[in-house]
Amino acid sequence: MKRILVVEDDMVSRKFLSKVLKQYGDCDLVVDGLEAIDAYLLALKEENPYDLICLDIMMPKIDGVKVLKAIRDLETQRKLDPSEKAKIIMTTALGETEIVKTAFDYGCDAYASKPIDIEKLKEVLEKIDFI
Repeated sequence: MKRILVVEDDMVSRKFLSKVLKQYGDCDLVVDGLEAIDAYLLALKEENPYDLICLDIMMPKIDGVKVLKAIRDLETQRKLDPSEKAKIIMTTALGETEIVKTAFDYGCDAYASKPIDIEKLKEVLEKIDFI
């Protein structure tokens, strides 16, 4: 069973993503960047890493781009093979191209704008070879 981490500070968006994604794997839900890093580290420690991370860009404590960078840095430190790295989709209501460009520079796999469209999300999941 694939493991999915949904990182979203908005409860409605978090529940929606969980509902859509649970058909593809077990979903863990966290509300901010700090919890996301904690969940990621715990998954590594348990040797049961996440296959997919949906990461909101605008969040309290630590924003999604910083979380993305932290995760990719940890993967590099652990010398993970590209096939072992989590697929990361950034989600945001912002149309800020600069932030999205930075996210791709840091190694995100895809980008989904809110409100999330189920069909578009499925297309993204197919495009990144998750489903």
